[in-house]
Amino acid sequence: MKKSKIHFQNEKFTLIQGDVLTTELVAENSVDLIVTSPPYNVDIQYNSHKDDVSYAEYLEFSEKWMRRCFDWLKDDGRFCLNIPLDKNKGGQQSVGADLTTIAKRIGFQYHSTIIWNEGNISRRTAWGSWMSASAPYVIAPVELIVVLYKKNWKKTSGSKVSDVSRQEFMDWTNGMWTFNGESKKKIGHPAPFPIELPRRCVKLFSYVDDVALDPFCGSGTTLIAAVSNNRKGIGIDVDKKYCELAQKRILENTSALAEKPKKKSTADKKDKL
Repeated sequence: MKKSKIHFQNEKFTLIQGDVLTTELVAENSVDLIVTSPPYNVDIQYNSHKDDVSYAEYLEFSEKWMRRCFDWLKDDGRFCLNIPLDKNKGGQQSVGADLTTIAKRIGFQYHSTIIWNEGNISRRTAWGSWMSASAPYVIAPVELIVVLYKKNWKKTSGSKVSDVSRQEFMDWTNGMWTFNGESKKKIGHPAPFPIELPRRCVKLFSYVDDVALDPFCGSGTTLIAAVSNNRKGIGIDVDKKYCELAQKRILENTSALAEKPKKKSTADKKDKL
């Protein structure tokens, strides 16, 4: 595995091209909020990731990367984990329950689960036994956003400046969120999530000027939400093309366009964020 490197950096966000399991470019206890949607292990064709390992291997990988996230979070840091409720490709598996259990074993404290109702059933692949009780498939057109935290739920660090409106707070503390998914063709990534998901998480669970990280940043949507709402963003992706896509989208969709990239010095490359 190649050594991680800074793909792009300015005052508002940093993109790291590297492996979430090995990168040393994020300091421990430095992140306020993690919002991510990890690979689902349903054989999606990513450029640099094999998404069809055994379920046991998938759970092992999940534990490894979530341990890294635990170390990166501050003691009052939050972790918004967007994962499927379950999956049926390659066998029925209780993904949401299994990953939540692993997170708790690592040391994360459980806060709540938000149900994301995508409002469609586009991912339905089978009916099982059609109109028969012999072997029907039940597929819920929802995903989960599991809300976890490191040690303390009450947030005491940071600017203490919230920018969530009264109506947003009332709407978003209702744990059923309904909005559509994102178009793969439009974004140019095989598994994008809509900006509305990280936007809500960023505004509800972090303060202005906090650091928000996505360890699988893909097309950069979490960082767009962070930068657009006056947070600092850090994104990690192993694939150079996705880093380039994320950089382009973030600069086009945020005021970060006005920021000049920092010049990379030898010292900069050695420093942790």
